[in-house]
Amino acid sequence: MSDDHDSVFDGLIGGDSSQWAFGTGFEDPLAGVDTTVPGGVDRAELAAYCLMLGDDALIMSQRLSEWCSRAPDLEEDIALANTALDLLGQARLLLARAAAADPGVVPALPEGSPVPAEDALAFFRDAGRFCNVRLAEVPDGDFAYAVVRLLLFSVVRLALFERLRASSDGVLAAVADKGAKEVAYHRDWSGRWFLTLAKGTEESRRRLVTALGDLWPLREELLRPHPVELSLARAGAGVDPASLRDQADAVLDQVLAVSGVDRPDSAPPADAERAGRDGAHTEDFDRLLAEMQVVARAHPDGRW
Repeated sequence: MSDDHDSVFDGLIGGDSSQWAFGTGFEDPLAGVDTTVPGGVDRAELAAYCLMLGDDALIMSQRLSEWCSRAPDLEEDIALANTALDLLGQARLLLARAAAADPGVVPALPEGSPVPAEDALAFFRDAGRFCNVRLAEVPDGDFAYAVVRLLLFSVVRLALFERLRASSDGVLAAVADKGAKEVAYHRDWSGRWFLTLAKGTEESRRRLVTALGDLWPLREELLRPHPVELSLARAGAGVDPASLRDQADAVLDQVLAVSGVDRPDSAPPADAERAGRDGAHTEDFDRLLAEMQVVARAHPDGRW
């Protein structure tokens, strides 16, 4: 330790703490972006739509982050962590867009709270106010579940983002343009591992087929139109998810064919009328939120 410093860390800053993340705050993710709501688009519906897409990404990110240090090898550990970070970045932008479109969606916090709007939406909403599909929230039984879930999710999300590039909302179009490149990698990574597990050992194939059968019925929520999605599609800002089915099915059928795996003949879940889009979630979601939100709720005025 140098005599010039009380701590080995003192000399690292050199009088400029702007590059460090303690107490400096974070820039508004939409700073400098035109957040004007396009003509003919309802502000509340735009906010609800952004919450749907943002919550999907946020909760998928949380589930994928659980694989840190637990993946089959270091390379895949890093791949899953990077995928989680990609989705977290998408979530931050989409939640910020929701708050800009309709500040009323942001949970009320004490006056002067340092928590930005997107963090308030992530950490201070109760389960019933989240709009993510249930495919994103169910726990991973094993690595095969993680692979199948990401494949089913990313195939639909990539088709969605490719069309959202033409959204009349500039923020959604920009998020989709950047996100499409990220999600294309997610799809390709999960497709490669799907094939690897299918063509690997009898045990890897058994686990893959089991995961596919369990998760397949839940993909329907990604393709079943919600009234908000239909309204935004008519206004030119969103996409009708039902219109994505053929494109998504074509990709999945190709993966299944080269893997020698049959398309599941899975019955809809017993509670098929429930939907994450409407705030109906699984018991596992409560546990996921408790873990994700515990620090923020314990220290609501904390600065990180």
